[in-house]
Amino acid sequence: MPDPSIHVDPARKIAPVDPRIYSGFTEHMGRCIYGGIYDPDNSALVDEKGFRKDVLAALKELKVPVVRYPGGNFVSTYRWQDGIGPKHLRPRRPELAWLTEESNQFGTDEFMAWCKELGAEPYICLNMGTGTLEDALAWLEYCNSSATTHFANLRRANGHAEPYRVKYWSLGNEVWGPWQVGQMSAEDYAKRAFQWAKAMRLLDPTIQIISCGETGFSSWDWITLKTLAPVVDYHSIHRGFSNRLHSFNLMALRSVYTPSNNHEATVMGPVAAEKGIEISKSLIDLALIEHGLDKEITVCYDEWNVWDPIRAPGEKGAEMHYNFSDALAVASWLNVFIRKADVVKFACIAQSVNVLSPIITSPTSLFKQTSYYSLHLFANWMQGTSLSIHSTTETDDDYYSGPTEPAFIAKLAGHSPSSLKLTKWIDVSGVLSEDGKQVRLAIVNRNATRSYDLPVIFPASSVHGAQFRVGTEITVHELWHPDLDARNDFEEEKVNVQVRKQVWDGKLAVKEHSFQVVVFDLI
Repeated sequence: MPDPSIHVDPARKIAPVDPRIYSGFTEHMGRCIYGGIYDPDNSALVDEKGFRKDVLAALKELKVPVVRYPGGNFVSTYRWQDGIGPKHLRPRRPELAWLTEESNQFGTDEFMAWCKELGAEPYICLNMGTGTLEDALAWLEYCNSSATTHFANLRRANGHAEPYRVKYWSLGNEVWGPWQVGQMSAEDYAKRAFQWAKAMRLLDPTIQIISCGETGFSSWDWITLKTLAPVVDYHSIHRGFSNRLHSFNLMALRSVYTPSNNHEATVMGPVAAEKGIEISKSLIDLALIEHGLDKEITVCYDEWNVWDPIRAPGEKGAEMHYNFSDALAVASWLNVFIRKADVVKFACIAQSVNVLSPIITSPTSLFKQTSYYSLHLFANWMQGTSLSIHSTTETDDDYYSGPTEPAFIAKLAGHSPSSLKLTKWIDVSGVLSEDGKQVRLAIVNRNATRSYDLPVIFPASSVHGAQFRVGTEITVHELWHPDLDARNDFEEEKVNVQVRKQVWDGKLAVKEHSFQVVVFDLI
């Protein structure tokens, strides 16, 4: 049986890879904040501000450029004013998204300080559930204003003389969802969000505003875009499908993440996100045309990950213990963002610590999950300019033909030419390095049992008029384990990256269910 082949041309550029696709997300959920990034009573592991030093170090290795806060579902009942000022005066409130209590010991000022320590920009999601436009304007004034007005002066009184200059503000979280406090119809949301955006720009014209989309392929996306196109800079979409409802709890009706209950469903889940991004781009173009606008709106995929709410219920903290199959799915997610670099300028893995996270902490240490290493390879190597990589498939055995979620993805795959199928077992993206001296390929073999010898074919041509050839040696950063259910824990790191150099002979040996970043020098 002939193996697929990969065709790489450094001249076929898509767009620069925006570093913000490697952004993070922190929510007041489970142990993400308390016991995760903030643990003031743990004198052995925290700095003078109460921030976990080991967590900061692990996240810095991921080069996190932006962090979204404070939700997520949590934000839809969050009163930001409760989380500022003297800590002994901050009220303890019932929290309705995850049915807990919120102490408000960590709030806006702590988040800004933590972002500064991390070296990341803050991104604030606004409460469009129980919150009002007045609340939103007050929060913006508190964060960004240099005037001598009430909330700017309140920030100064709380010890922060200079504005935080928060650039990114989103208009609510998943307002379309039945689990959301303050759920709205698309029409009602769009009318309200338009007025919020207009008022916020009057207060601070420098901010960038993100609309609340759904899946990218829903009527919600079109209704909101055609109304909000004049006033937003990004359109947020989340991966959409209906998970199993359990415990008769609307919180379980999550429609954001790819599933993790069998290998094929897990690794093929990002296919729906890729289709959603493609459709969303068309809806954005149509909305801009209808308004006669000469501006850019791109996709902000500000929640994504692998989640099985049966294995890790949200109301119990969603501490998903990722296996190696999940790590391959995370790599496939990131391949989507690289391939769609012209459309996706922003993506936030949910979440950064403990909750559906690549990092799990205990009171004495942390461990890096299998998914940490997928993200680490991308954040450190897949920078530069995205390339249009063409992979051929010779037979029907080269792509997955089973059920997908949502089901229409399988139907679309069945009508696509083999070379265009999104459900290929070999999933690949590529970049030309920023200095133009390397091509880097991220290759995920999603097939659980079949290995491949993949020809990688470069053109006998030139890049910008200069002749090039591929060096005689390549570097392979490989993530692999024989057991798809292998997991890391506090006692043992079973899954991590192995690096090797090898002579380049025109073919790559790709193991079954594996992920590798391959670096080719151009000389």
